[in-house]
This record gives sequence, C-alpha cells and structure tokens, in this order.
Amino acid sequence: MKAYFLKLCFLLFATAAFSQAGHIMQGVGAVNMSMGGAATGQPLDISGAIQWNPASLSTFDEKTIKFDLGLFFSSPELSSTVPEFDSTGAPTGNFFSGTTEDDRGVSPLPALAMVWGKEGSRHTFGASAFGISGFGVTFPESTTNPINMPQNMGGFGRVESDYSLLQLGFTYAYELSDKFSVGIQPTFNYASLKLIPNPTANPSPTAGYPSADKSTAFGFGAQFGLFYDSGNGFSAGASYKTKQSFGDFTLENVYLDSSTGENKFKIDYPAMWSLGLGYSVGQFDIAADYRYVQYDKASGFSAVGWTPTFSVAGFGWKNISIVSAGIQFKGIDRLPLRLGYTYSGNPIESDVAFFSVPATAVIKNAFQLGLSYEISDRWAIDGVYHMGFSGEATSGPLLNPQFISNFPPYGAIPGSEVSYDMTTSMIMVGASYKFLN
Repeated sequence: MKAYFLKLCFLLFATAAFSQAGHIMQGVGAVNMSMGGAATGQPLDISGAIQWNPASLSTFDEKTIKFDLGLFFSSPELSSTVPEFDSTGAPTGNFFSGTTEDDRGVSPLPALAMVWGKEGSRHTFGASAFGISGFGVTFPESTTNPINMPQNMGGFGRVESDYSLLQLGFTYAYELSDKFSVGIQPTFNYASLKLIPNPTANPSPTAGYPSADKSTAFGFGAQFGLFYDSGNGFSAGASYKTKQSFGDFTLENVYLDSSTGENKFKIDYPAMWSLGLGYSVGQFDIAADYRYVQYDKASGFSAVGWTPTFSVAGFGWKNISIVSAGIQFKGIDRLPLRLGYTYSGNPIESDVAFFSVPATAVIKNAFQLGLSYEISDRWAIDGVYHMGFSGEATSGPLLNPQFISNFPPYGAIPGSEVSYDMTTSMIMVGASYKFLN
C-alpha cells in the first residue's frame, strides 16, 4: 500500500506541469501565480518563497502547510506549408497548407509545501513537492496538414509529446540579522518523457521515425538565496538555481514496421538567476522579479541540428529573460485581492523552429487575477484565474537533413513553413493551514 501511495504521488505531480516560459512554470501555487510569479524580493506565501528564493523563507514564523491544485487548459495550433511539385520534380508554383488543432484537453497542476518556523528563532525549514516544468502536445494525424500527413506520405503523422518534471526541495533559511537572511535548498528531481514520433532516434529508411513510450530519469541540483528586509516596507532578494542535472532517458522505440530499438536522450533543467524587489505601503504590496534562464548550458536545449544518422541533436534554444510583477490590495477585511503579469522571451529562433514542434508551450504575455479569503487565523483559501497568449506565432522553414548539402546548415525546404501558437487558461485553488501555538 505504501509503495502504491508513493507511485500515485509521483504520477499526480509529475504529469502535471505544462509551462509557459520555454518549459518553466511562471509561478507555483495560487498566491504566487496571482502575483505573476514575483516572489524573490516579496514573499507573500510559502510556496512562492520556496520556489524562487530560499532565504525569504525566514519571514515565516509559523508552522504552515499549503496545497494547491489547478486545472490547466491550452489550445495550440500547428500549421505548415510545403511547395507542390510536378511529376518531373519541378515546382508548380502552388502550395499545400493546413492547420491541426491540439486535442490534449485539461491537465492538473498541483503544489504542496510545508514550512517550520518559530518566532524568535533564526532558523526556518521547508519541504516542497512542485511540478515545475513540462511541455506536451497532441496533434492528430491529418491528410490536410503537410506536417501531420502519415509518415508513408512524407509527414510525421500523429505528433504527441509529454514531458514533466517533479521537484522535491528541502529548504533551510538562516537570519544573519534582523534585516539579512541566507538560504539553501538541495533539490531532487523526477522527470518523464514520451515522444510520438521520436525524432531523437535514428529513422528507418523504410519505416521513418519510431514512437517512444514514456521513459523516466532522475536529477539533482540546488538553489541559493539572499534576502534583505529594510523593516520600513522595502525588501529585495536574489537567488541562483543551479542546472538540474539529469541522467539519460532510455527510450524504447517501435517503428511502423513493428521493428524495435533503443536510444538515449538527456534533458536538463536550465540554471536560472532571479532578482526581486518588493515594497509594502498602507494596504498595498508590490513585487517585481527579473529572471535570466541559461538554456545554452542545459543538455537537450544547447545542442541543435541533425546528427550524422539524421536524428535530432537537440532543441537549440537560446537564453531568455522573464519579468514578473504583481500587486496585492489588502483594504477589504480578510479578502486580499491580487493582479499579476508575466512577460517571457521566446527561446526558439525561426531557423530552428521546426525542431520544437513537440514543445510549443511558449507564452509571451500572461495575466492573472487572484484573491484569498482568510477564514480564520489558521485557515485561508486562495484562488487565481490565468490567461496567457503567445503574442505571435513562432515560425520557420521545414527542415530535411537530406537537403543540407544544398541548404545548410539544417536543410531548409525552400518555400516551406511550419508555425505554431497557442493560448492558455487556468483556474487554481489552494488552501493553507497554520499550526498556531
């Protein structure tokens, strides 16, 4: 029974995260999400503090437990265009275009955190289980969209991906003085990956790319933080989350002709710097964060292009900046209201957009509206509504490794295009309980 319960917990948390800033969740829990994810210098709840700055956990003096659960909806669209050729191989001047809509449906998004603090103590401890990263699409096979044509007709057929990352964190914060705190958080990670078709495997000359069932990998890393509280409303924080280094996914492949094979692929979670400012005055709390995400040093994202055997080497994502901001109004008794905004750069450059078809969850602008209701000194419930927009479609040429000699470096097909964009929405609710003395 115990083993079954642990497996169930892994399944719940590790199949839940579908991200918006590349493959990084913009926030954790209803309170932090409603502030646009800003918490590095303004910790309003324990989940946001643990996720973005372990040192800020020192601001919590009670033993508190918090659980959040969201329902996440996304609506990606995948479009492609290819030139048509006559029987001699000459272009006709006509083009074949189509669009496929994702039919994935709703995904759960949970977060669990607990903090042990005590008034007058310089030590604060925390533990958490967060779904912090993921991507996933389900584009059905189609005869009206070139990229989703059956593989025996030159397309990829059904495109399905499912990547998720569960992170367990154990946090320690220490108050150096009444104003300064430091924090450290070792992190342990569990990730799963499913790819249909699997472009990281070698294609068969007769059966194309195989399908790979779900595989898992474990990783580890850490986060370090500094926090300053002036005592007169101004606060600031900084943190560094190291690259979360993973072992290889071992992907078991099945080709269209029922032959089988195996390949390995590695995806790390990128290192990230966060800087945050906070200001509290009267009935208002204001927060702003800046993050810098280093995809160029993360396996699976730093490499780009084709291998000599025509498998895909990696996504080829560039480093990005993320800006989060939020404001909380506390003028209504026991009912704080919050507005949040998140801006994210796009890590996908147009010349390699083709490689990221399985990972289209890039949201440029996200808006959040949230509130809490303080039932008593012990209990509070939280809620948030999120809407996200990609801004404009990410697009680039279709690529074919057989065209590299004529169209280096990736073999862009002349006159072709692949593009994808999406919107996201989410409703999340949470509850927290303080163990008062």
